[in-house]
Amino acid sequence: MKLKAEMHTPAIELRGLCKRYGEGDAAVEALKGVDMTVHPGEVVGLIGPSGSGKSTLLKCLGAVIEPTGGAMSLNGKLIFDQDRWLIKDLRALRRDSIGFVFQAPYLIPFLDVTDNVALLPMLAGKPNAAARARALELLQALDVAHRAKANPSELSGGEQQRVAIARALANRPPVILADEPTAPLDSERALSVMRILNQMAQQYQAAIVVVTHDEKIIPTFKRLYHIRDGKTYEEIGEGRDF
Repeated sequence: MKLKAEMHTPAIELRGLCKRYGEGDAAVEALKGVDMTVHPGEVVGLIGPSGSGKSTLLKCLGAVIEPTGGAMSLNGKLIFDQDRWLIKDLRALRRDSIGFVFQAPYLIPFLDVTDNVALLPMLAGKPNAAARARALELLQALDVAHRAKANPSELSGGEQQRVAIARALANRPPVILADEPTAPLDSERALSVMRILNQMAQQYQAAIVVVTHDEKIIPTFKRLYHIRDGKTYEEIGEGRDF
């Protein structure tokens, strides 16, 4: 399934994406032909009830699990087609091109906050001083710079999540996938995180997909994808100012 080239190349493009778990009578169709387009600079919401396929879709987008059909492109490059990956090194793809924010922070317990954020840029070849400077910039923006030398175990749950968000942004990836990034935060901090995500999307022309149940942030999206029974339905959002 070839995706058509467009004048404005999407950062994320899915056509007929499917994911089946199991075989035969036990098979479960988690995704049933999902279509989605996200352009550079956009922050798009993905909402739906539990079991609707949100997590499966996010894992396919992040090249964490393999779809069973359809096509997927990132940054105009076809990376999955019909039944196979077209990229040999998926780990490098995830490291260099996709930032992840999960519900659990997954911070490295023996590294301090600064090194947790700076690690990916360092692994990508950025000089240590520049990587740490980038980390401190993001920590300041997320209001956790005062915890820069703390270990993850010393942070509150909300602080840990903000550090995880900073880590996802550290490598300036063209695609960021966020799974409930504001769940542990109060209203003020949640809107602050969305403001930062929108600023980063615009500044670095990143495409950001946010899976959320958080009613506080749903009005901030200009576009939403509802997922029900393994299929997506696009909606124009309010795009309310922060």
